Amino acid sequence: MNPLAEQLNESIQAGSSHVYSMLSQLGKEIYFPKEGILSQSAEAASLAKTYNATIGIALEGGVPMHLAVIQDKLSAYQPKDLYPYAPPAGKPELRTVWRDKMLKETPSLEGKTFGNPIVTNALTHGLSIVADLFAEEGDAVIYPDKNWENYELTFGIRRHGELVHYPLFDDQLNFNSAGLLEALLAQKDKGKAIVLLNFPNNPTGYTPGAEEADAIVDTIRQAAEAGVNVVAVTDDAYFGLFFEDSIHESLFGKLANLHPRVLTVKVDGATKEEFVWGFRVGFITYAHEDAAVLHALEQKTLGIIRATISSGPHPSQTFVLDALKAPEFEAQKLEKFEIMKGRANKVKSILDSGKYGEVWDYYPFNSGYFMCLKLKDVGAEQLRTHLLQKYGVGTIALGEADLRIAFSCIEESGLEDLFDTIYRGVLDLQTT
Repeated sequence: MNPLAEQLNESIQAGSSHVYSMLSQLGKEIYFPKEGILSQSAEAASLAKTYNATIGIALEGGVPMHLAVIQDKLSAYQPKDLYPYAPPAGKPELRTVWRDKMLKETPSLEGKTFGNPIVTNALTHGLSIVADLFAEEGDAVIYPDKNWENYELTFGIRRHGELVHYPLFDDQLNFNSAGLLEALLAQKDKGKAIVLLNFPNNPTGYTPGAEEADAIVDTIRQAAEAGVNVVAVTDDAYFGLFFEDSIHESLFGKLANLHPRVLTVKVDGATKEEFVWGFRVGFITYAHEDAAVLHALEQKTLGIIRATISSGPHPSQTFVLDALKAPEFEAQKLEKFEIMKGRANKVKSILDSGKYGEVWDYYPFNSGYFMCLKLKDVGAEQLRTHLLQKYGVGTIALGEADLRIAFSCIEESGLEDLFDTIYRGVLDLQTT
């Protein structure tokens, strides 16, 4: 094993033997090189005043070489903020601004010990880093039956984790903390579990209320007290889009520094929060009481980034940073939030009108981009195909009876017609 990896492992073991036992074999072996092209280039950047012939970019006239056909479209930005490689951890100022944003939006983080966000190529990349560092073949990866399908690829196919599902809702249509606890305690013999907490939930658009959130935290604490080392991951892709009574902060705050056997990881990003899906700017942040453990985990994360994408795109990081610092940012974001909230509330009023009760129910939703119908008499895939072929309406079939509707991409004026059309599709299938 590389001596740098051994040093990082020793730091983690000294600070928390529990966290060390959570690492996959790859997680133990990975490190970020201190000696190499990047470190030598960084040293030269401060000392090579005559000629700096280290890093693989081209300069012209003292600025990064560029094409006018590109720069003319981006003339509001300096070439130095667009064309050079961004650091593997991301632009330092962007990381600082995002951390400040986290503290402002999640008050329960106050007084907690957590690291500096590291920039990822959006959230899927952040989740894949979690999988690489912590998921070994056969490790339990626990998440609800209503889930984002990419978890299976990221943790199951790529890392051969054992995927453990529990029903998202209990009989009262509240978050099923009892089901989560049962799934966690079933891992006592293994002594380790990775838990994925995605709120607002994709596909249902559900975020738990305050009591439910406390129950989730208590559930993970109980598992830790029972001897299970828990990697608790908050997938906060749709963070901030809270439209009704629910918690309005990330569970990362309540889970941070919860128990010596709990390592909390936040994966989030500008992707959905700031409506910049194609920019691919995400973040991964660790919470632990030991600063040396945090440093070691961050160095291993940089090793994963260096070994896969090297660094994230520089222009989109610049765009996001400038937006976060702009005086108009909060007002413009609030304007878009109100549009999204209006669509969600419109959907709820349509569904509660009594027009469709005989053909479907719907799962609770109060946040995010989506809601999910629970069909009574027709199959979800059959209806999805029929709607697409006869009416030109696209939906997502999940399992046998669930149909996901992304109200986020439908103007409020079109929502009633959308659900009327889906209803007609159900009636078509009932009469054939």
